[in-house]
Amino acid sequence: MGSLRSRSGESCTCNTDRCHVLSVTTVLGPRQVVSPVVENDHELASRLAALAGDLLIAVRAELSEAEVDVRKDEGDRRSHNMLMHELQAARPNDAILSEEGKDNAVRLSADRVWIIDPLDGTREFGEIPRTDWAVHVALVENGRPTAGAVGLPALQTTLQTGGDLAMPEPWGGAPRVIASRSRPGPAAEAVAEALNGEMIFMGSAGAKAMAVVCGEADIYAHTGGQYEWDSCAPVAVALAAGLHASRIDGSPLVYNNENPYMPDLLICRPEFAQASISAVKAAG
Repeated sequence: MGSLRSRSGESCTCNTDRCHVLSVTTVLGPRQVVSPVVENDHELASRLAALAGDLLIAVRAELSEAEVDVRKDEGDRRSHNMLMHELQAARPNDAILSEEGKDNAVRLSADRVWIIDPLDGTREFGEIPRTDWAVHVALVENGRPTAGAVGLPALQTTLQTGGDLAMPEPWGGAPRVIASRSRPGPAAEAVAEALNGEMIFMGSAGAKAMAVVCGEADIYAHTGGQYEWDSCAPVAVALAAGLHASRIDGSPLVYNNENPYMPDLLICRPEFAQASISAVKAAG
């Protein structure tokens, strides 16, 4: 823990999160001075997810008449480049794993690794005016996400750890099981059948996970295979909101593995966790 003191004598304390000093101008009498403001990991993740989201909205508008593949490729590329630049500037000693970047084995021995998906739901991003796409920014320490943010740019929303997230109240109806619109998968179908639930469909992994966080769905069960960048930030945010997040068999999610492939995922309200795990196990 450390502190920074401005000329006015006020101090800001830096907690256990890594801190990045931003410059803001304050007025003291006739003079202007620059005072340091501390940006912790939660705030950094949120700022970058929102910044990338703004960029992607601009790319979508700029290339609205372009071929869909051009729009998708440019969104991936520009968001990745911006996030890499900002993270390297803010946390130069941290490692980064990005869906759109070349992997570097250095991350495997790093204490702190940022796992990012510059554009989750590239397909949906390309299909104007769909809103179910996202930006993921998360920090992993000792295999666990410790800070993260998921941006939903088309909804002008960013959800982050380190704030006042809370689990929504139960909605009182049949459990709503959210699944991919293109490949629902056997896990979601097994859970919906076992719990007499209702299936709903959406695009990107981040959008589906945030639907649970926001109370628009109750269970996100997936066995179709993903990568660490698909779930790391959503899991960080879900856990911060008090939700259950695990492998589909209930075992812990561990990140920053040599092979970033993740076979399955369960994010749900806690009261549905054991029943969902049992339903998938029973279905084989």
